[in-house]
Amino acid sequence: MIFLDSAKIEDAQKAKDMGWIKGITTNPALLAASKLKPEETLKKLMALTKGPLFYQITAHHYEHGLKEAFRAREIIGNQIILKIPATPLGLKLAARMQNEIPFAITSIFSPSQALVASECGAAFAIVYVNRTTRLLGDGLALVSEIFEILKNTETEILAASIKSPEEAEQSIISGAHHLTLPLDIIESLLVHELSQKTFEEFTQKGKGISIDQT
Repeated sequence: MIFLDSAKIEDAQKAKDMGWIKGITTNPALLAASKLKPEETLKKLMALTKGPLFYQITAHHYEHGLKEAFRAREIIGNQIILKIPATPLGLKLAARMQNEIPFAITSIFSPSQALVASECGAAFAIVYVNRTTRLLGDGLALVSEIFEILKNTETEILAASIKSPEEAEQSIISGAHHLTLPLDIIESLLVHELSQKTFEEFTQKGKGISIDQT
């Protein structure tokens, strides 16, 4: 599946109009960029997708994290997927969320973190592909390693931090099950100059059924 990675209402509207984007992922930085309060942004985004809406926990204490998780569920309802950071605190929260709220473990930078995410019952292991490449050397190799770790589990890889169509393609080839992409990368997936050229050649030289274009 391909998700929109944005908290911009206009981006979500464009994604909805495309008709094939499966949901929306947000994070604290994206929500902070919105002119609306996070609660208002989430409600507007929820109205623009029939799929899941991802919300990332920001609390630094266990009890606060629980309260934030259940408050997020109140706002988003059954569309929610929590994003829980791959930290000791986050993984403790994740274990508590089993059978309560579906969740993803995010900011995974090692196969061992993905393994623990699966043990906690995560629906998704979120790998920051481009960030891993910049910080550790090879984000696509990490996706491949995590795929081997998770291939007999129910936890699927969601590739994030993708900066080009080529990186999106290679993430899937490397084993990612899903992608979350900013709108400009999504739009770039749709375009190839040869597709447009071929379409124009067929329509210029060919014929189709007659329709009323008034």
